[in-house]
Amino acid sequence: MERVTHDGRATASRRFDRGGDGPTVCFVHGSGGTKDVWKSQARIADRFPGVAVDLSGHGDSDDVSTPAGRETLDAYADDVVAVAEATDATVLCGNSLGGAVALWIALERDLALDGLVLAGTGAKLAVAEPLRDALAGDFDRAVSLLHEPDRLFHDAPAEYVELSEAAMRACGREVTERDFLTCHRFDVRDRLDAVDVPALALVGAHDGLTPPAYHEYLAEEIPDGEWTELPDAAHLAMLERPAAFNEALSGFLDRL
Repeated sequence: MERVTHDGRATASRRFDRGGDGPTVCFVHGSGGTKDVWKSQARIADRFPGVAVDLSGHGDSDDVSTPAGRETLDAYADDVVAVAEATDATVLCGNSLGGAVALWIALERDLALDGLVLAGTGAKLAVAEPLRDALAGDFDRAVSLLHEPDRLFHDAPAEYVELSEAAMRACGREVTERDFLTCHRFDVRDRLDAVDVPALALVGAHDGLTPPAYHEYLAEEIPDGEWTELPDAAHLAMLERPAAFNEALSGFLDRL
C-alpha cells in the first residue's frame, strides 16, 4: 500500500505492476467500496500496470467533511488526480461512483489522459427512493437491497456477497450515504460531447443499478466512445467475471 498526501489529507492506493509497458490504469471504486474491488485486475499488470485508489473516507484513506454532491465529487476527483499524477497513470477506470469521478476529471481537470473506462456507471446516476430512504435510516436494509440479485451481483459465489456486505458495513453508513447521494445529484448528460479522449463503457448484462442502456448512451454521446456488454454479470463485473472484464479492458488498452 502507498499513500500520497494532498489537500491536507492522505489518500491510499495499491499498485499492480509486473513489468507491463502499456498505459498505467488508475482504478476507482464505487459507493461504499474500496480499492480491493479491483484485485482481479492485477492479473493484467504484466501488460498494463495499475493503481487502485481508496477515495476519501474509504479503506485506508483519510476522510473529508464535505457534504454530498459537487463538493464531495470534487474531493474525490482530487484524490484520484493526486494518485494518477504520482503514478503516471493516463487511463482512468471507474465503477459506478468511480465512473462519475472519472468523467468529472475528464471534464473539469487538466490531468493528461489517454482514455476512460466507464464500468457500471452512467452520465446520470439517479438512486431509487427506497434505497435512499434505507441509507438514511436502516443501513442493514440498504446493504441487503444492494445485494439482491442483479444489482451488485448476478450469480456470484456466496463468499463474494458476504465479503462485499462486510466491506460496505466497514465503510459505514455516513460515507456510503454520502456516496449514493453524490451519485444521485450527478448529471453530465449535456456535457458528454466535451469528453476528448477515447472511452469504453463496460457493463454486466444483468446490471440493474446502471443498466446496459446507460452505457449505450455513453458510447453514442462521447465522440470517441464504444460500449461492451459482459454476459453473466451485474454491477461488479470486474469481480464477478474478471476474465471477461480483463479481456475487454485489455482490448481497449491495446487500441490506445
